Amino acid sequence: MNTSTSPATVLDPPALLADLRRWSEELGFARLGVAHIDLARDEAHFLDWLRAGFNGEMAYMSRHGVKRSRPAELLPGTVSCISVRMDYWPEDAADADATLADRSVAYVSRYALGRDYHKLMRARLQRLCDRIKSAVGPFGYRVFTDSAPVLEKALARNAGLGWIGKHTNLIDRDAGSYFFLGEIYLDLDLPSEQSSTAHCGTCSACMPACPTGAIVAPYRLDARRCISYLTIELAGSIPLEFRRAIGNRIYGCDDCQLVCPWNKFARPTAEKDFAVRHGLDHSQLVELFSWSEAQFLERTQGSAIRRIGYERWLRNIAVALGNAPTSPALLESLQSRAQHPSPVVREHVHWALAQHGSIPVDDPHP
Repeated sequence: MNTSTSPATVLDPPALLADLRRWSEELGFARLGVAHIDLARDEAHFLDWLRAGFNGEMAYMSRHGVKRSRPAELLPGTVSCISVRMDYWPEDAADADATLADRSVAYVSRYALGRDYHKLMRARLQRLCDRIKSAVGPFGYRVFTDSAPVLEKALARNAGLGWIGKHTNLIDRDAGSYFFLGEIYLDLDLPSEQSSTAHCGTCSACMPACPTGAIVAPYRLDARRCISYLTIELAGSIPLEFRRAIGNRIYGCDDCQLVCPWNKFARPTAEKDFAVRHGLDHSQLVELFSWSEAQFLERTQGSAIRRIGYERWLRNIAVALGNAPTSPALLESLQSRAQHPSPVVREHVHWALAQHGSIPVDDPHP
């Protein structure tokens, strides 16, 4: 965080905004806008969401109170927010629908196939701040990339980058929804954009497309049912009621976005760091399940997948193997982990074997 005193005036805010757009494009951002920071209506919606318990075990969602919806309380002196978008869909990735249809292979959410975006975007946003400082002198700011209590989608909407769809993701009518968001809180009074208007209309394709029924109403997501939450955020046992619906999704889920008609306008990313690594766009489940912990750590170095850890990695793949076509290789793979030291892994392996009418080797309760 930089808390330098802001200059008394910004000589030409419109000119600075034009420079910001040019600089952001040079840094690889697809679009930049400036948001006003009045989030009163979003705060009411967010607090209602928390009261409903839809955040599940994500206690951090409520830990900071209303600072998430009040930028000036999170960073005193904040008067504006720069919001940016960076596209992530890797052009070289295997077809998403075909991968989901082949239950012998793993499906990884397309945002996680390449390098972890957090550090990359944070570094680019810092470079943008350095350019601002060169133009106007010292100013107060803080950079965010999904790294602090920020209502990033509401701010991006206020910055004109898109609207929040019925699946609760941000949608741009010219670019779909396959992009990351980043923010800069700053004490420079920049002219804000006109907030985006919604264009979902009567379409609700995302709602029935959700395998676990997590979109419980338009614009209302119960994270406890969401496959991204179940495979990434949830630390323990995946509830039985969702295991079959998870299918072959071992890290995240894209289904609600895959059916969104606005994504016909989505463009592949130009960012080489988001290219597919280690063939994770279409890898055999049995192969991934055979990775040792050392191999997992090596092959997820610099990847968002690393954050779930090896235990959750095996847990998720065990569920997918339980939903895969039965084969000798699959049964052998599951049996090899039947006595795993982690009770979480063992439980999910035993469940998977039961789906294939098998029992764990040396199971004392056949």
